[in-house]
Amino acid sequence: MPRVVGISFRRVGKVYHFDPGELDPREGDFVIAETSRGLEFGEVMIEAREIRDDELVAPLKKIVRLASGQDLEREADNRESEKHAFDTCQSKVSEHNLPMKLIDAERSFDGTQITFYFSSENRVDFRELVRDLSQALNLKVQLHQIGVRDEAKLLGGYGTCGRSLCCATFLNNFEPVSMKMAKDQSLFLNPAKFSGACGKLMCCLKYEHEFYRDAKTRFPAVGAVVQTPRGEGKVVDLNVVSGTLTVQTEEGVSFQITAGELDLAGCCRKHGHGCPMKEQGCQAISVTSEQ
Repeated sequence: MPRVVGISFRRVGKVYHFDPGELDPREGDFVIAETSRGLEFGEVMIEAREIRDDELVAPLKKIVRLASGQDLEREADNRESEKHAFDTCQSKVSEHNLPMKLIDAERSFDGTQITFYFSSENRVDFRELVRDLSQALNLKVQLHQIGVRDEAKLLGGYGTCGRSLCCATFLNNFEPVSMKMAKDQSLFLNPAKFSGACGKLMCCLKYEHEFYRDAKTRFPAVGAVVQTPRGEGKVVDLNVVSGTLTVQTEEGVSFQITAGELDLAGCCRKHGHGCPMKEQGCQAISVTSEQ
């Protein structure tokens, strides 16, 4: 199995596998690695380990060396020059009256190329802008249009929880988030309530979705009929975290009860007690020792 090291080239960027060769870099070390864009300055995020061949997505490129003091100085100079280049690009965008919002600038380690990231509601013809920038900066210039989630990742900020945005602190990849996840977690189906700074559904809906999805197989659904010590009743609410159900009797009396107090063995999750489970969607509740 190949031995690899995980390296990221941007703040909270995607982690790529590289061949460390004879080197043994530690997490947090800075290295110079061979990439498709030439030599690049990166940070070790995952120390050397062996992985299966089918986990590799492309031929492994090599880590050239551990970053030296001179490499660190060059990287710092590149980051400083990005500020000037960003201001220049912003000025040129205004001159050309282009409908685009400049987000970030990234200069390559060798200093010969700079990439500008921008957002826009529509496609933008920036050919004239690229020519002007190449002449003004004396560099090869590339412009990349990014989406709102990538914009939030680059700009950073705070979520409704009061903490820094997940995408700007530790999320390396964006995974699909759907309204079904919100429904499975019994959230009010109002997207404005659980949309992030980017305007899309919050990434954190993904974190607990598997727990809620699996937990619900152990409880009767809302509307199911269950037998309780206080008689037969219908489930009108469910809290999978605490393991409690709110049950309403035929007389209209509601009370809370834990799943452990109910005999749910063989009970249909959708319809509850007495269901022959012959209809579509019928499924027996998964009873565990915890219940």
